[in-house]
Amino acid sequence: MKKDDEFFCAGVTRRDFIKTCVTATAMMGLPFGMHAKVAEALETNQNPAVIWLHFQECTGCSESLLRSSHPTITSLILDMISLDYHETLMIGSGHQAEKSLHDSMAANKGKYLLVVEGAIPTKDNGIYCKVSGKTALESLRTAAEGAAAIIPIGTCAGYGGIQSVSPNPTGAVGVRDIVKDKPIINIPGCPPNPYNFLSTVMYYLTFKRLPELDALGRPKFAYGRKIHEHCERRPHFDAGRFATAYGDNDHREGHCLYKLGCKGPETFANCSVQRFNDVGVWPVSIGHPCIGCTEPDILFKKAIAEKVQIHLPTPPDTYAPVNMKDKGKGADPLTTGILGLAAGAALGAGAMLAKKLPKDGDSQEKKDE
Repeated sequence: MKKDDEFFCAGVTRRDFIKTCVTATAMMGLPFGMHAKVAEALETNQNPAVIWLHFQECTGCSESLLRSSHPTITSLILDMISLDYHETLMIGSGHQAEKSLHDSMAANKGKYLLVVEGAIPTKDNGIYCKVSGKTALESLRTAAEGAAAIIPIGTCAGYGGIQSVSPNPTGAVGVRDIVKDKPIINIPGCPPNPYNFLSTVMYYLTFKRLPELDALGRPKFAYGRKIHEHCERRPHFDAGRFATAYGDNDHREGHCLYKLGCKGPETFANCSVQRFNDVGVWPVSIGHPCIGCTEPDILFKKAIAEKVQIHLPTPPDTYAPVNMKDKGKGADPLTTGILGLAAGAALGAGAMLAKKLPKDGDSQEKKDE
C-alpha cells in the first residue's frame, strides 16, 4: 500500500496532510515552499520511535497534546511517529507495558526520541517517585542512554516546575540537571503549546538535526521573542492605558494587564501568536495576565500579582534617531538637521545680501550723473 493510500485509509485527506505540513513549516519560521520538504520527509521516512515517560506531573502536557488538530493525536501517533510507550495513552499495562518499553529501547537504540513529562525527584536517592519499582531517576538515566535526543515537555520536566518550589522537599529538578551527554530540546510551558512540540519533532524528522536553541535549550522559532513584543494589548501599553483591577472599565475594554502582574515583558514564548485550542485563545486574550510559565525564574518564583521590572512602564517621550548610513538609503536625522540648518543660514545670508545690493534703476541713475 502506498503512503498516500495509508493516510487516506486512516482518515487523513490530502488537504489535512498539506495543512499540517504548512502549519509546521510556518511555526518553524522556514521559507515559503519548505512545506514540500516537510511533506516528503513525513512520506518517505520510517516513523521514528518515541518513548514518553511520566514522572512528577499533572499530565497537563499530554492533555494539551490531545487537543491538537494539525495534526490530530490519531494522525500523529499512527502516521507520523511510533509512540511505543506512553503510560496514559497505551493500552497495555503492568508487565506488558514494561515489555513494550524495553523492546522498543533495544530495537531502536541510538535512534528513538525520548520525551519526558514531569520533574525528577533526587532527594533520598529519588524514592519519592517510582514506576514499576524503579525510581524516576533510574528510569530516566536508563532511557536516556539509548536516546538520539531528549525532549522535556512542560515546565516541570524543563526546570522542575511547582515540585521544585522552596523548600523543595523531594529535590525535584529538570532533565538538564541530570542528563549532560545528550541533545536536549526544552519545550516549557504550563501547559506548553502542543504545536511547539509537534514542530520540533517535524523539524527533526525533516532535517535530521535539532533546531537552533537558546541558552535554556528552547527552540528559537517558538521562544525567540518576548510575549510583550507581539502582544495584542501592546498598543494599550504604549498609550498608557492599564487595567488596575479585575472587572474595572479598563479591564473590560481590553487594556494592558501590566499593572495586574502580567509577566509578558520578561517571558519568551509565542503564545500570543500561536495560541491554544485552535480557537485563538490564550490567557491574556481572555483577561488574565501572563504568568511567565516558560521561564525558570518567574513561574512559581514570583507572585502572580507582582509587577515585573521593565525599563519604561510608560511610552517614551523621545525616540532614538533612525540610522540610515548605508549608501542609497538617505542621510540620518542628524545629517539632515545639519544640512537643513546650513541651507537655512545660506538662504538667510542671501536675503540680507540681496537687501544691500543696489537696484538696477539706482545704479543707472548714478551712472548718468
